[in-house]
Amino acid sequence: MAYSTEDWGLAIVMFVGMSIATLVILTDLLLEGFSLRGLSAITFGLAIGALIAYLMSNSPLFEPLEEDPQLSQMLYLSRLGLYVISMYLATVVALRGKDEFNLVIPYIRFSPQNVETPIAVVDTSALIDGRIAAICESKWVGHALLIPRFVLNELQGIADSPDPLRKEKGRKGLEVLNRLKQMEHVDLRIHESDVTRAAAVDSKLVFLAEAMKARLLTTDYNLAQLAEFHGVEWLNITSLVKALNQEVSVGSSVSVKLVRPGKDAEQAIGYLEDGSMLVVNGGRDYVGQEIEVEVDSVVPSSGGKMVFASMKSASD
Repeated sequence: MAYSTEDWGLAIVMFVGMSIATLVILTDLLLEGFSLRGLSAITFGLAIGALIAYLMSNSPLFEPLEEDPQLSQMLYLSRLGLYVISMYLATVVALRGKDEFNLVIPYIRFSPQNVETPIAVVDTSALIDGRIAAICESKWVGHALLIPRFVLNELQGIADSPDPLRKEKGRKGLEVLNRLKQMEHVDLRIHESDVTRAAAVDSKLVFLAEAMKARLLTTDYNLAQLAEFHGVEWLNITSLVKALNQEVSVGSSVSVKLVRPGKDAEQAIGYLEDGSMLVVNGGRDYVGQEIEVEVDSVVPSSGGKMVFASMKSASD
């Protein structure tokens, strides 16, 4: 059965379309979570694969096919398939290889460190809270801080509020933002694009963090629960501060400021950093001062724990 020229044309169009679709799908799978090294490897692999295919297609192996006019269509398909296969294999080898590029490309050397930086989308509540600045100053933050433009607009709106309390919170958030901007070791980024699919700021934050595969940095518990529902990881500043609080045990020494007298004679009351009440025996005369005490006992209570201590020495 003979095939006409139209049949060959339709077959070529179908083959080329399927090849391009397959290449696009494979490229999308390979580019998932790509880095600068991955992009360089793909570019290098495509270039080498195209060069190899060009040299092979112009080699003497294809000269007998060129002399026969009836095999010209098959020659075209063979060369096209050779280009697709060579470029694909070269790209895969370049991506899977762990060797540095200076071994294959002279005078070019890529840094072996991972250029991918985890991103944390910062909420308005985290800026108003203020503790993020102290944490960043300690250089413990390993994330790039991303501030969306709509968060800045919300913060500016709070600072311009006629309510004195809200205005004070907004100004504090702007001051914290300026402190973060002045820290050279902090990777602070402003995200200019807006999320048109969501109306509320909380929904925009969750959608943006989910789309960028980033974490959410917030002190808003309701927003954190919304993020957790959508599968977005969130960073809890309050949990971090609690984890860094000093663990008190019997016999340990702690420094505490006495704020008021206790119920019993000679007792004074102070509070630890985690909010636990500390009762100091013999500390009534030092109310308003910060003293060093020694823990006598730790008693669990409905609010957490209550610590009893004896006065050790008063500071100047």
